[in-house]
Amino acid sequence: MSLAIKGRITKVLQLETGTSKAGKSWEKQSFVLDTGAQYNPEVAFSVFGDEKVKMLANFAEGQEVEVAFNVSSRDFNGKYYHNLDAWKINSVGDKF
Repeated sequence: MSLAIKGRITKVLQLETGTSKAGKSWEKQSFVLDTGAQYNPEVAFSVFGDEKVKMLANFAEGQEVEVAFNVSSRDFNGKYYHNLDAWKINSVGDKF
């Protein structure tokens, strides 16, 4: 499922790095978007991989953006966890 939402970047969190079981290094970074909605206005997204982390680096806190993202869920010990994975970020006013 692919969706898009507009808002202002309020936080860019620390870069996370690690090594997979296969020995490959990985990077992940999260950021928070304030959508201005009356209820639950803040939404946290993640970008995964070098290319997407570099894409996020082009934007700063306080900047108005539109984020295209996928929603995914996974089961862990009978509980489901959800991810909002951003795959494209544009400044508001840019064409998607």
